This record gives sequence, C-alpha cells and structure tokens, in this order.
Amino acid sequence: MTAKTIGIIGGGQLGRMLAMAAARLNFRTVILEPQADCPAAQVANRQIVGAYDDPAALAELGRSADIVTYEFENVPVLAAERLAEDVPVFPPPKALAMAQDRLTEKRFINGCGIPTARFHAVGSQADLEAALADFSGKGVLKTRRLGYDGKGQRVYRSSADSPAGGYAALGGVPLILESFVAFEREISVIAARGADGAVACYDPAENVHRDGILHTSTVPATISDATAAAARDAAAKILAALDYVGVIGIEFFVLADGGLIANEMAPRVHNSGHWTEAACVVSQFEQHIRAVAGLALGNAARHSDCVMQNLIGDDILSVPDWLKRDGVLVHLYGKTEARPGRKMGHVTELKSRH
Repeated sequence: MTAKTIGIIGGGQLGRMLAMAAARLNFRTVILEPQADCPAAQVANRQIVGAYDDPAALAELGRSADIVTYEFENVPVLAAERLAEDVPVFPPPKALAMAQDRLTEKRFINGCGIPTARFHAVGSQADLEAALADFSGKGVLKTRRLGYDGKGQRVYRSSADSPAGGYAALGGVPLILESFVAFEREISVIAARGADGAVACYDPAENVHRDGILHTSTVPATISDATAAAARDAAAKILAALDYVGVIGIEFFVLADGGLIANEMAPRVHNSGHWTEAACVVSQFEQHIRAVAGLALGNAARHSDCVMQNLIGDDILSVPDWLKRDGVLVHLYGKTEARPGRKMGHVTELKSRH
C-alpha cells in the first residue's frame, strides 16, 4: 500500500491514537498543533507548530498531506473549508458546523427525525427568564459554542434557583436552555461511514460521568436489543444526512420505556469509544483511518465485554496497580503534568470473552 500522508488537526490524545493507528496501516502523519511536543507529535512523523486558523500553517498542512482529518470539533469551520479547497478533508466541514453550535446541532438532529430534549435559544436575560418560565424554572443553561466536559453550563434545579444574572454569568454569549430529561442511563454509539456509504456501528456503551467528565464506559450497556438497534439506526440517519466520512460519537439518554433522546454528537473519534481498542479487532481509531483513507471499513463486532475507565489527574498514580492486573489494557497519553480534570490516560478491563 502506498505510504500516503494523513494530516491531523489537533495534537491531543485523540490525535495521538489516530497517528498510532495510521502507522499500523503504513500511513505517515503530520500534526497541526500550536503546542510543541504535544501528545500526538510524540508518535507522528512530523508536527507543524501553528494555530488551527493560521493561513501559513494550514497551507503547509495542505501541501504536506494527501488527506486531512481532525481530532476535536472546535476546529474553525472557515479554516477547514479553506483547506478542503486543496486537499480532501474528512469528516466534511459541514459536520463541524453542525456540531459546534448546540442550537444548530439540536435542530439538525430533530430534522433527522430523532428526538432531543426540549430547548430554547437564549440571547438575553429576558430570553432566559421566558425560557425558564416555560420549563417550570428548571433546565440546563449552556453556551452554544465551545463547551465540553461540563464547562460553560449552569443548572437550574427548581423555581427557587433565581435566574438573575444567569445570562451575564455565562459571558453574555449566545446560549441554549435545555429541559431536564428523566432518563435511566446514558449511552453512546460510535459509528463509522465510508466514502462508499458503508456504515459500521459499534455496540452502545453505557457511560457514567463524574464532575461533567466521562468516568467509565461499560459494554454491553444495560439496554434492550430494540433500544440498541434504535441507537444504531439514529446514528446511520445522522451519518447519511451529513454525507459523512469517518467516525462519529453520538450520546443518548435512555428513558424508562427504552426510548432514546439524543444529547449531542461529536464528529470525531470519541472518549466513550476507547474500549474498542481492547475489545474489538478493529478499534475506532483504525476505523476512522480506514474511512478517511478510502479503505474498507472493518468489522465493528466486539470479542469481549469490558469496562473502560478514564485516568483523570492523580488517577495516573494508580497505573502500577493496573499493570499488575490480568486482562487490562493500559494506555497513557504522554502528558507529563497531572492536573485536576486532565485526562492522563485510560484503562480497559476485559470482563468476559465471547
């Protein structure tokens, strides 16, 4: 196979794992990332040190790569569109545009026939007060853009929580108020679509968050076959509507009757899919490389049940103990400084074999 070069915008742990998967398939990788010696650059062939929207850095990436992808959804859309004039960019930039704005994302998902929580656009304090009144004083106020891992949010748990100053407290930027959803558990589906329209979906994972950050993903999820099938079907609809190429992560709330409410989508490989590295022959990272490079998608079946756990901050100190356990894959991200809330690595423990 010709050793083509794949450009990756973003140099964090997801870019690192993509570069590792690319190397196994004989691809070279070049990373665009402003932080020198980022986690991805430690395993890639080359790094371009520059901002994600720097015209010179983007031009250099376009000259250096045969295909470009990205590891996070806050890549500037205009930069991705400019780059796509010179080199194929997957997933398509329009997927970035949909995922970067929570209001646009909700409307898009609803347009695919998939339910979400109720929501209101909030552009002022008056909008916030009217929206809260419609939701009986309850809801989750979020920035429409640039929020992740629980950041950029404010929760109103009852009418006793005063809305006063709520709009200004989140920066006076465009916001969205989402209604509470009475759900039993959270799941996510990692799915891939090739350039030929072929789709492969991994089994849904059941996710537990702590302080707004993913703590564990367990497979299989405690859901019915019908619910799992509905999640895969929803993912396929979203992929088709975007004419998507690559891997996507879609999070859902599972209701008491087994119904699904879509929460959000991420047009990239996803933290809740790290378990595929240990429990599937073809991981989400290899699947993404296959898709963007125009190769056949791999089988997404899992050979084992498992639990993936993030190592956050000082959790890194537990690594020696994890290494003593059988059936555990330990993956560290090359970060030297452990800070509260910082993802330092993950472990996946196999529970049983099929």
